[in-house]
Amino acid sequence: MTNTTVDTNTPAESADSPVSITFADFGLDPRVQKAIGEQGYNTPTPIQAQAIPHVLAGKDLMGAAQTGTGKTAAFVLPIIQKLLPGSSSSASPARHPIRALVLTPTRELAVQVADNAANYSRHTDLRSTVVFGGVDMQPQVAQLRSGIEILIATPGRLLDHLGSKTANLSQVEILVLDEADRMLDMGFLPDLQRIINLIPAQRQTLLFSATFSPEIKKLAQSYLRNPVTVEVARQNAAADTVRQVVHLVSAADKQRAITTILEARTRQGLSRQCIIFTNSRLGCAKLSRALERDGIKAGSIHGDKSQGERTLTLDAFKSGAIEALVATDVAARGLDIPAMPCVINHELPYNAEDFIHRIGRTGRAGSTGDAIALVDDGEKRLLDDIEKLMKRKLQVMPLPEIKGGKTADPFFYKPYQAGAAPAGGAQAAPKASLDDGNPDQPIANPIRKAGITPAKSPVGALLGGMKKKTG
Repeated sequence: MTNTTVDTNTPAESADSPVSITFADFGLDPRVQKAIGEQGYNTPTPIQAQAIPHVLAGKDLMGAAQTGTGKTAAFVLPIIQKLLPGSSSSASPARHPIRALVLTPTRELAVQVADNAANYSRHTDLRSTVVFGGVDMQPQVAQLRSGIEILIATPGRLLDHLGSKTANLSQVEILVLDEADRMLDMGFLPDLQRIINLIPAQRQTLLFSATFSPEIKKLAQSYLRNPVTVEVARQNAAADTVRQVVHLVSAADKQRAITTILEARTRQGLSRQCIIFTNSRLGCAKLSRALERDGIKAGSIHGDKSQGERTLTLDAFKSGAIEALVATDVAARGLDIPAMPCVINHELPYNAEDFIHRIGRTGRAGSTGDAIALVDDGEKRLLDDIEKLMKRKLQVMPLPEIKGGKTADPFFYKPYQAGAAPAGGAQAAPKASLDDGNPDQPIANPIRKAGITPAKSPVGALLGGMKKKTG
């Protein structure tokens, strides 16, 4: 088996260089281009610019890029384009067989991919739907029986439908594994294999993720034929738009530390909105309640909550009714909230790669953000693993002390403010902002302060391209 790697170090394709092409250069159907334009985008991101032509050419592909760089549109757009010749306006379900299957590890990611598929196929006759666990199957059954070409699913619920014979994969032409490193984790592998056995061997297979370990690459290639590998950024790196800092804090003091950090950010004129990651469902719920007692509007999201509860909590967070969203790694992948200003790791993840996915919830689509890690003595080995993976040391700073209504050190949050160098000094300053629309101009105000209204469409943020100037 051969493997072709796309060289991204040439000036025209460097991840650090502005992309000079537009979506129109891909030869996309006018109906698809119209949908892209309605989302306010014109210029593709590096992963889109390099992956889309290969997908359109029918090649198997492994796509690696930092989170928030538009991987979803890198496969959704060419899938729509490739399926259009066989689309039908007929109402008959038989004229709308499942021709593309996208598998995701989490419900939230499945929903966001489905939103993309629906938005960018809105002017076509293609139909799409999403199926995931934790909700009633009957509405999903009705959708599947009505006929759909693009199915987005989590593995467990898809197997339920396959067992009930409400889904048929015999005509699937394109298979996508989104967040492939998690999908190919041993916990997903048996279900994944059962599903793949029901898909025609003559298919196009696409794997996308922010991280690919050598072991995962070897495992993934058992599903691919002569794959093209597109890597638009250094492996296992956080985006340059994410500025990181570590606070060494005892386990008993971490809750107080979060309250102190949010109070200091407020006094500096920064937003209190943040996602706080924990490792356990019980710890997630406990921390959320504790922050509420401290006067912080908090909510939690974890695997024990129903899909309805998770949706309500996310909606409240996006609207600002909740300031701090406490979450397990169920929110580490796929959750996309425009202009998310801050991520706090209450506990470091056991898997170093999950750290990159967690902090990737901020600094997305050209915006900048802060990633703060609270590390106790028992987690220093985990911190070493993270720094080894990222090939850099993270800056350690003391916690701010709030005295007399002011921070004891007024310069404590300087690394998080406009015009300051990124924490650690090793990262390059961010070069582009969706607000500026000019990748050559520095960001005038990298942190969006409280009161600034985020982008209206979270789906548009998933596309990840540069917004067109409106005049």
